[in-house]
Amino acid sequence: MQIKYSPDADVLIIKLREDRPTDSRDLAEGIIAHYSKDKRILEIEILDASKVVQLKDLSFSIKGLEAVKV
Repeated sequence: MQIKYSPDADVLIIKLREDRPTDSRDLAEGIIAHYSKDKRILEIEILDASKVVQLKDLSFSIKGLEAVKV
């Protein structure tokens, strides 16, 4: 997973998979999901991200990660 933010465009992109999008759908106002040909979500695009997400505190947790030994 990759998370990219473009401050000039104020767009946040959460890329879940590497593939070429063939379709997109609005999930909500300013939130777009991009899909592969087999209908898997490849990325989520958030427009006007600074109004929706607290970018300076962007954090998340992944369940089960604590069980992984590094």
